[in-house]
Amino acid sequence: MLAPQFLLRCARSRVESMVDHEIVHIIDDDIAIRQSLSFLLASEGILVRVYDSASTFLSTLTEVTTGCIVTDVRMPGMDGIELLRRLKERGAPLPVIVITGHADVMLAVESMKNGAFDFIEKPFDDAAFIAAIQAALFSAGKSGAPGQEMDAEVQARFALLSQRERQVLDGLVAGKANKVIAKALEISPRTVEIYRANLMTKMQAQSLPELVRMSLSLERTARIL
Repeated sequence: MLAPQFLLRCARSRVESMVDHEIVHIIDDDIAIRQSLSFLLASEGILVRVYDSASTFLSTLTEVTTGCIVTDVRMPGMDGIELLRRLKERGAPLPVIVITGHADVMLAVESMKNGAFDFIEKPFDDAAFIAAIQAALFSAGKSGAPGQEMDAEVQARFALLSQRERQVLDGLVAGKANKVIAKALEISPRTVEIYRANLMTKMQAQSLPELVRMSLSLERTARIL
C-alpha cells in the first residue's frame, strides 16, 4: 500500500477539492464484500456503484467517466488481472485498487505491471482503505500530479540503495521468491530477507506492492529520460 505520508497529503487535498460526482466502482462476486465496502464508503460520504463481475462493469464502461475502481483479483470468469488488461487496452483512465485475500509476490507484481494504482491484502484496516480510496480519487482528479511528486521522492530514496540491495529489488520486481533470489546471488535466503527489510526501510515502503510500484515508477521515468 502507498506510504502513509503520501496518502495523508492526498486525502487532505482530496477533501479540499471533493466533487459530488466522483464515484467508487466496486467489483466483487461476493455480495457480502460489496455490501460491507459500500457501507464503509457511504459512511464517509463517498458515492458508490457495485458490480457482481468484471464483465458487468465493462459493459457499462462507456458510462463511467470519473472516480476510481476497486476490484477483487480472484473472481469467476474474468479475474482482476484480466480486467486491468482490458482497461489498459481501452485506455480507461480510472485508477484501479486491487484487493485480495491471497496476496503473493507474483500476483502483486502482475497487478502493478498491468496498471493497478494500489494492491491491498484482506483483511485490511478501514482507515487505510479509505486513505487509499482518497489517494486514488485525488490521482484521478489531478492528472498525474501526485505521481510526479512521488517520482522525485522515489528517485532520492533509490539513490541510497547499495548495489546488492538493488539486485534484490530487481529480483522482487521480477516476481521471484526469496529462495530464488538467494540462489541467483549466491547468498542465503536469510540474507535476502535482511536486504529486503533494508529495502523497505530505505524506500519507505509499507508493503511489497508499494515497493514494486515505486520500482516501476523509476523504470518509466528512466525510459522517458
